[in-house]
Amino acid sequence: MAEEQDTVAGRRSPPTERVVQVLDYLVARQDQRFGLSELARALSISKPTCLGILSALVAGGYLTRDPVAKTYGLGPALIAAGRAAQRGFAVGPIARTQLDRLAAEFGSVCSASAVVGDRIMILEVATPSGVKSGRTAVKVGQAYPFAPPVGLMYVLWSVDRELEAWLRREPTLPVVLDRDLLGQVVEDCREAGYLVERLTPMGRRLFSLMQGVAGQDLPSEIRELLGEMVSSLGERVYLGRELAADTEYPVSLIAAPTYDADGHQALVLTLDVGSSISGAEIARRGKALVAAADAVTAEVGGRWPERDGGPGRVSAGGGIDPT
Repeated sequence: MAEEQDTVAGRRSPPTERVVQVLDYLVARQDQRFGLSELARALSISKPTCLGILSALVAGGYLTRDPVAKTYGLGPALIAAGRAAQRGFAVGPIARTQLDRLAAEFGSVCSASAVVGDRIMILEVATPSGVKSGRTAVKVGQAYPFAPPVGLMYVLWSVDRELEAWLRREPTLPVVLDRDLLGQVVEDCREAGYLVERLTPMGRRLFSLMQGVAGQDLPSEIRELLGEMVSSLGERVYLGRELAADTEYPVSLIAAPTYDADGHQALVLTLDVGSSISGAEIARRGKALVAAADAVTAEVGGRWPERDGGPGRVSAGGGIDPT
């Protein structure tokens, strides 16, 4: 049986190999476009076969066809596939190593998550020794709507237009937008490199409620009631200047971003706290989380966004336009 499985696993598929040939050829020449005859000749594929492959790849968005010049080039579906592959590598052994280290050091549940389509998805969870993964509130595969008031940390360190695009999404719950406060939160978190979320019973219950639910799925009466109980965007985040080293603060979690090869925000690593800790301890855990996120960024070939004040940081006066 094992011998049969090995044979099947190693079986070649010439039609599939020709598809790979076409993609490899165009990826290696990403700034160029080619006609059917050129590609067929270069790859030693018959024109009818090559045309069939090209047509299928165009239909799937993996290639584009210029209707005037009748040439082919790389398509937008490859961008999504590339980003998904990069994200997959990041949440594999690289991110897992960092999450496990943080979980052991601080005795806290740590996770990696990202925006997948129009949802926020938990992609990896590390639990400290003695804590069973099945008993944690955060689980791989959990999904949340990517719309206000959920999802600020997934655009917080990104370019401003992505933050604005998130703000324009239809809210899952009615929210109050204080742009002055939100601008301060953006500036503060970009400067520090991490976010500190306040611990409130409503915040915990909100995420439990919104798990796997789209805002429009909630009855309007419930949406209005919950909206009255949800704070303004930005009020759930501590500003660095609010935190004194020797004072304790109730903290829900600390979060920090990783970046992809284009300098765009990719994953968010979070360290669960769920209790009151001192300002000094917040800073210690925040710096450790940023170091872990930076290590993931470096190992996946990512780069930090270029902002005034240094990579991944923003100088005073930055952030979103408050007007």
